[in-house]
Amino acid sequence: MKLDQAINIDDLRRMAKRKLPRMIFDYIDGGADDEVTLSRAVTRYNDYELTWRALRDVTGIDTSTTIMGQETGRPFFISPTASTRLFHPAAGELAMARAAEKAGVIYACSTLASQTVEDIAKATSGPKWVQLYVWTDKEIVKGFLERAKEAGFTGCILTVDLPVAGNRERDPRNHFAVPPSPNLKVASQVLARPGWLWDLIRSPKITPANFTHIQEKGDQGGVIGFVNRQFSRAVTWSDVEWMREFWGPGFAIKGISRAEDAKRAIEIGADAVWVSNHGGRQLDTSVPTIDLLPEIVEAVRGRADIIADGGVRRGSHIAKLLMAGATGVALGRAALYGLGAGGEAGVSRALTILEEEFLRTMALMGATKISELDPDLMRAPKI
Repeated sequence: MKLDQAINIDDLRRMAKRKLPRMIFDYIDGGADDEVTLSRAVTRYNDYELTWRALRDVTGIDTSTTIMGQETGRPFFISPTASTRLFHPAAGELAMARAAEKAGVIYACSTLASQTVEDIAKATSGPKWVQLYVWTDKEIVKGFLERAKEAGFTGCILTVDLPVAGNRERDPRNHFAVPPSPNLKVASQVLARPGWLWDLIRSPKITPANFTHIQEKGDQGGVIGFVNRQFSRAVTWSDVEWMREFWGPGFAIKGISRAEDAKRAIEIGADAVWVSNHGGRQLDTSVPTIDLLPEIVEAVRGRADIIADGGVRRGSHIAKLLMAGATGVALGRAALYGLGAGGEAGVSRALTILEEEFLRTMALMGATKISELDPDLMRAPKI
């Protein structure tokens, strides 16, 4: 199948599965423990039913909006994901950023990106945000944020739902590590995908590019070991306060699941509350994001933007999150499947598919702008 023949995100998922070694595909595709949250994040959208307003002129549809102070042509954007050169060794984050700029959407870069913030900034003049975790050494964080600001990143996302890495059982079964460690099982998977192997051989070593100087100081065990050893498990709200003050406007706290935490985020100055379950990769059996939004909306009361992610595979899923109260919707796996399927062109195809589906959903519901996606048009199931 060619990229232009992919008519939905699941088509891109199948294409990525055929192109990537099993361990690499499973790193995108897998979740924690029994993967209950992973599957429910997608299927829960089916329980929310839509109605529509008839006889509306939907000749012209405007999807422009503002998310955390950033004007954007679409209410969705690319979420930060780690080590994306695993899925496209030649470019990774650069391909993602370029595709985002072409689509007119925001690109968010992970702390554990496999390209530096400086190289990403050279690849795109589009809107860029940077994501980080709280590390034990504040000076490391400050240095990273200063570099991001200087490179033109205008938003900062603090992820707070990863005090330790989740139990992603596919990874040890596949002997997965970043970069891949040589052994018989890994070799058999890699040799089965010669195209990916050839790209990997021709490309620089895959590392957390912004922190290679730290990882080289005796850190072993790949990205997961790096996370567990370098990230602080003692993070508190006081750590968030200094970070918000240091960064300034355009600060989001990602990984919120309770109203009390949403209120606290606003109290310390967050411009956006990001409701997320980390793609089902952390705490299994956590509540689907769309079910959490009503209580978060009630807690926020318009004092900050609300970003939501989790299981988005259709344009109608984006519409439902917006109707449930989200200001913006973040895309993780949907974009990564595109990257694995066809690099920058694959990411562009994923964004085009979701844009077309979203526009179609709006037209069928009689909505010509985001504000017309009224919550009354959606019937929520009993929780």
